[in-house]
Amino acid sequence: MDVNASSWLVIALGILGANLPFFNEKLLAFVPLKKAAQAEPGWRKPLGLRLLEMVVLYFIVGALAFALESRIGNGFPQTWEFYAITGCLFLVLAFPGFVMKYLRKRR
Repeated sequence: MDVNASSWLVIALGILGANLPFFNEKLLAFVPLKKAAQAEPGWRKPLGLRLLEMVVLYFIVGALAFALESRIGNGFPQTWEFYAITGCLFLVLAFPGFVMKYLRKRR
């Protein structure tokens, strides 16, 4: 895989990973939360759990990006500024999912 394709793959995975917690009620899109859902029929994941999922998915996407970078050539060492910027970018990429889940009016 060339550099251009791997870059677009990481961007697509970032968009998917950032919005995934807002578009389903399962934990990391695979683990159903049966006990809470059975206790209350209209139960939804709380915002804190969605944000925790986003943090986990941020590190998963970052690990995949580092693996792709290492496969192309040498992996570059990153400082705290890199993680601050990519964390903020991940939050910005999650904005469409947040809007669809919490800000859109339901009719």
